[in-house]
Amino acid sequence: MTILNRRDLMIGAGALGAAAILPRTGHAAGTLTAAIYPGTWEEAYRGVVAPALKKAADIDVAFDSLFAVDQVAKVRAARGVPPFDCFVLDPGPAAAAQAAGLFEPIDASKLSNAPKVPTGLITSHGVTCNAQVVGIAYNPKKFAAAPKGWADLFKSPYVERLGLTGFQTTFGTVSIIEMAKVFGGSETNVEPVFAELKKAVAKAAAVAAPAAMPGLFQQGQIDIMYTNTNTVAILKGRGVDIEFVKPETGAITFQTTLHIVKGADNVANAYKYMDTAISAEVQTLLQRQPYNMIPINKDVTLVDTLDIKSLDELAKMATHDWSKINPLRAAWIERFNKEITK
Repeated sequence: MTILNRRDLMIGAGALGAAAILPRTGHAAGTLTAAIYPGTWEEAYRGVVAPALKKAADIDVAFDSLFAVDQVAKVRAARGVPPFDCFVLDPGPAAAAQAAGLFEPIDASKLSNAPKVPTGLITSHGVTCNAQVVGIAYNPKKFAAAPKGWADLFKSPYVERLGLTGFQTTFGTVSIIEMAKVFGGSETNVEPVFAELKKAVAKAAAVAAPAAMPGLFQQGQIDIMYTNTNTVAILKGRGVDIEFVKPETGAITFQTTLHIVKGADNVANAYKYMDTAISAEVQTLLQRQPYNMIPINKDVTLVDTLDIKSLDELAKMATHDWSKINPLRAAWIERFNKEITK
């Protein structure tokens, strides 16, 4: 079994092509500062969204490369002096940030592409920019049969080649919750899966941070993991033997959203940034290799590398109530680190 240190995790992140963090530019007319996830998201938004925004509105965007929890922490620490104009967040951190009053309200009439986004994906304080789908990824050349569901991860021959990761990310949290349900738990009761994790950890191929998982899979150190279709498509595009399985209890979906920071300097430009991000032109480019992001614009025809055939499939997938999860998540992270990653 492999337990990775900080250096290993940096190598893992590098395997997905993490881009260098660039310094922020100052706020000025025709500019905008937006937080962005490191790695593929940063590459995609620098390579596609920023040029499209420049072309459409002559606005330069500077990116602040931060994971979701770090974005929220940075804005909280700024105490009313926003360090950037836009968040990009998954549902858990988004719910926490909204509860803390860190968002400006959204006026959908300022988004020309709003009518192209399915109902419910633009809310009072956020604009969905992409959907994510989570399930099981495995190497088809390493197993005689594909895994069928979450419980299979804890059985031979899968558990011996499994990569375990905890609650630090949205995909990790919702995957473990779905595993807990299979063993008798619920959205707020993960006790049953901790019992299974304690038995599995001695057999598993690796326990590591989420960013390291794709690199471990690519290097052949693990052959099965829980992850999103975006990661699967990226690895497949690099020639890695990998397939995505929707668990028999259903795949998981959640949305990634853009938000205007409370008190932002460049609100008008933030609207143009969000409007560009959800445009059909940009969404079409973001769904292609090497970015593989599931689009939310109804005018976009899905490519066949996304592991879903229609956006209608999203409505049938498992979703989660982060207002219930958030109060418990920090304790789950601490417990996973203490009892499983030790």
